[in-house]
Amino acid sequence: MRVLIVKLSSLGDVVHAMPAVQDVRAAIAGVEVDWVVEGAFAPLVARCTGVGRVIPCALRRWRKAPLSAQTRTEWRAFKEMLQAQSYDAVIDLQGLTKSALVAWLACITPTGRRFAMANQTDGSGYEAPTRWVADVAIALEPHVHAVQRARLLCAAALKYTVKGPDCYGLFPGDAAVTAPVGKGQVGNCFVSRKPHVALVHGTSRKDKEWPLEHWIALGQRLNHHGFSVAIAHGNAAEKATSEAIAAQLADAWVWPAMGLDVLTDTMAQCAAVVGVDSGLSHIAVALGLPHVQIYNFDTAWRTGPHSDAPKSPRQVSVFASLCPSVDDVWQAWEFLDTPVLCR
Repeated sequence: MRVLIVKLSSLGDVVHAMPAVQDVRAAIAGVEVDWVVEGAFAPLVARCTGVGRVIPCALRRWRKAPLSAQTRTEWRAFKEMLQAQSYDAVIDLQGLTKSALVAWLACITPTGRRFAMANQTDGSGYEAPTRWVADVAIALEPHVHAVQRARLLCAAALKYTVKGPDCYGLFPGDAAVTAPVGKGQVGNCFVSRKPHVALVHGTSRKDKEWPLEHWIALGQRLNHHGFSVAIAHGNAAEKATSEAIAAQLADAWVWPAMGLDVLTDTMAQCAAVVGVDSGLSHIAVALGLPHVQIYNFDTAWRTGPHSDAPKSPRQVSVFASLCPSVDDVWQAWEFLDTPVLCR
């Protein structure tokens, strides 16, 4: 059986779809799974266990100049790659017009079907064309976690039952950037490096940010407890924030600019992660890293980490309005069940 997953963006949404792929592989012997995704996220999807062909597209960029020669050339190449294989099932996990278009363009076998959601779920985007294009539209419980939504849709489409906890199947490669030698360790290969805790402050929405002074105070506590701090960024403005945080810390490393694949591999080397609700934080969850995820809104039920071990989890979310305090986040940090913590 050959299955095509259509989940184009954004970064966190792409990560949330990965457990569905692992379910499909566990339920259907010999299944082959391909995935259509925005090109920026293709290197990450390529690290998802069980994904065969990764078919990159650039709909975000193409729609800005739909009639340009470059767009027309790239669109033709995309369609040729998409339609090179026929599928027994095309599953639109996005639920938007753009994903419905991709699902419609994909080729299916004589007995193949296109599947999509029949309704919107709480807090998610949804557009009617996804239902119109589908051969089978599947109704879902409205109040459902983003990971579970994808798992349930695939299970209903392919007729199996969702079992067990989330398994992302995200494996790091060997492209990690090496951390610099810490202070006082220059030239001494016998001094072990301190464990790094990554701080993920960047997010696409300003109302999801955590105050700069909070990041500085948290970093100082981490340094005091024996950790080095690694600070991620995705653009020039985030880099400036990273440098402002690092300037106030005794032991901090501002990561250089990296591609998503290298960044994932580098994060995988960290002892733990503290971050806001963002794509990089969701990658930390998928990697199984000890993680505290910070929410200014009570939406962690939909996108945040959830644990089968509530008394001693490796990953937790913390919420407060207008935003959690440093003490709130530190209390969540100390609650994590992980040997890397210095108490």
